[in-house]
Amino acid sequence: MAPPSPCSCSRCCFSWSSECCISSDGGRSDMRRAVLNAASDGAFYGAVAIFVVLTAFPFYWMLITSLKSNPDLYNVANTPFWFNETPTLEHFRYLFEQTLFARWLLNSLIIGLCVVAITLAAAVPAGYSLARMTGRNGEALGIGIFLTYLVPPTLLFLPLSRVVASLGLQNSMWSLVLVYPTFTIPFCTWLLMGFFKAMPVEIEEAAIVDGCSLFGAFVRMVLPLSIPAILTVVIFTFTLTLQEFVYALTFISTSAQKPVTLGVATDLVRGDIFFWGEIMAGALIASIPVAIAYNLFLDRFISGITGGAVK
Repeated sequence: MAPPSPCSCSRCCFSWSSECCISSDGGRSDMRRAVLNAASDGAFYGAVAIFVVLTAFPFYWMLITSLKSNPDLYNVANTPFWFNETPTLEHFRYLFEQTLFARWLLNSLIIGLCVVAITLAAAVPAGYSLARMTGRNGEALGIGIFLTYLVPPTLLFLPLSRVVASLGLQNSMWSLVLVYPTFTIPFCTWLLMGFFKAMPVEIEEAAIVDGCSLFGAFVRMVLPLSIPAILTVVIFTFTLTLQEFVYALTFISTSAQKPVTLGVATDLVRGDIFFWGEIMAGALIASIPVAIAYNLFLDRFISGITGGAVK
């Protein structure tokens, strides 16, 4: 006897060929799942693409503006998103030949390195001590230190200006080396405290049992495992000093002592005239090293932010 022919869905419950409808429903389910997965992937990659465009657009705008000639830049009839005339390096030449831009970069580098060294010297032992302090006192002190970071600079530059004047550091970049640790040390101490808390105490106890002192256990065991957190502190501190503006504007007025953020914003804006090509060129040069540093140490940076891990 020949097997019955494939049935329609209305008769599948009454015939031996009901397996046909089951496989048909399974096919529709697989197709629906594939469509949903494709839609989910498309939404994910679409969101990532939007994020990438929004993130990269400021760099693109700085690059294209810094390479445009002045007639192309200030002609409102031209397309602002692309070159209407031949690109030029005149804005970069102006920065390095007719301004103190190289000096501003050097000042920012010196200030950043000095503040990073001061911050590490104070925040690493402070964060470790607060993390190992028993009871609620350590947590309360850590929160108190972090709250000092939240005080706005507009409230602090008046008393700090008195301190700077008393030390004779007016109109000097060394005043910024003195002032910047007031907001970098609290935040970095709080950050390191969370990292040290995630590190098991048994590591130090084992080192002490093997003959190390408490300081030796800290140097030989804790510090090598804290490299991700220390790199995070270095990047955060240098970035904060590079982007700070209020204190620099308050304490420095001589062009030769200015950091790059203050020099670009003040010496390239004269009255109602904005040198947009030079401003964007300076912003591009100052931002590229920070972006490269973040990308090179991204994995360690993330592990430092999230508290670290011990293998």
